[in-house]
Amino acid sequence: MGVSYDPVAPSDNQGRFYDILFTSQDRLRPLLAPTTEPLPSENAVLNFDGPKPNLLPEGLALQLVQDRADIDISGPEFNFVRSIRVYDVRYARQNESGRDGDCNRSATIYLGTYGTQGDFSWARSAPAALPEAHIGLERWGYNCPSIYHRSVFVDWRDYEGNYGFEQVNY
Repeated sequence: MGVSYDPVAPSDNQGRFYDILFTSQDRLRPLLAPTTEPLPSENAVLNFDGPKPNLLPEGLALQLVQDRADIDISGPEFNFVRSIRVYDVRYARQNESGRDGDCNRSATIYLGTYGTQGDFSWARSAPAALPEAHIGLERWGYNCPSIYHRSVFVDWRDYEGNYGFEQVNY
């Protein structure tokens, strides 16, 4: 949901890739020189002490991860990925105020969507754009009942076109 914590955050996360993929430079050799022999299976090791200096050439681990994750998902068989929508209702508040009975409404809502190749982006949204399945703002805009709501709502269509959703209120 756009939140993470890393007390010593490298600018490109290369240290994390080094530690997860390799515990010594010997493990890198099979990846650099393809072979027909099967590689031994080993568990990944996460080293919380930080990356070892001079373990790999600058940028190599990041390139290996990017090369392995680069697939084309632009075809219609991946429409289920592009159907995923994430609504971040950071707050929606409605209440009467003052002697005049004015209705104060304010909301901060973001909609996250996936693009053609799976790239994720956020855009501002509004209560009216929330799907019917969303619960909590049904009376928004009617006679000004008091409402305070926060939630994350995710909906999607699976590969057969069936609708699904999850909502977490907080």
